[in-house]
Amino acid sequence: MVVTETRSEKEWVLKNADINVQVTKDSGPGGQHRNKTSSCIIMRHNPTGITAKSATKHQQKNRKIARELLEQRVNDLHTIKSMELNRKIKRNLAGSGMRGDKIRTYREQDNQIKDHRTNKNISLHKVMRGELNLLF
Repeated sequence: MVVTETRSEKEWVLKNADINVQVTKDSGPGGQHRNKTSSCIIMRHNPTGITAKSATKHQQKNRKIARELLEQRVNDLHTIKSMELNRKIKRNLAGSGMRGDKIRTYREQDNQIKDHRTNKNISLHKVMRGELNLLF
């Protein structure tokens, strides 16, 4: 399985010092060749704890595949974290939707506009005719 997606400039770059590479013999069907050759590559990104494993016949191909998988998984983790942070920021900016978050209340039945910041009431008809400005 080879990852062929193009990478964006914002993607995180993995440092070789942060990656622990382990070369092992793979298990499973494959006979004597699989049991004798150390071609399975397991890469672990130490800061995040994410691992990637590749186990085909060729060790160099496995290194490349495991590195690509590891980069993709770390990038996905950082993307998810940034999306969660943006979601929290937007939620805080939007407010709770309660009465205390309002700036003005327009009440047509009472012909009134109430500015909650200054606690002033003004006539709705005067504002609609352009006689008064909402900036009290």
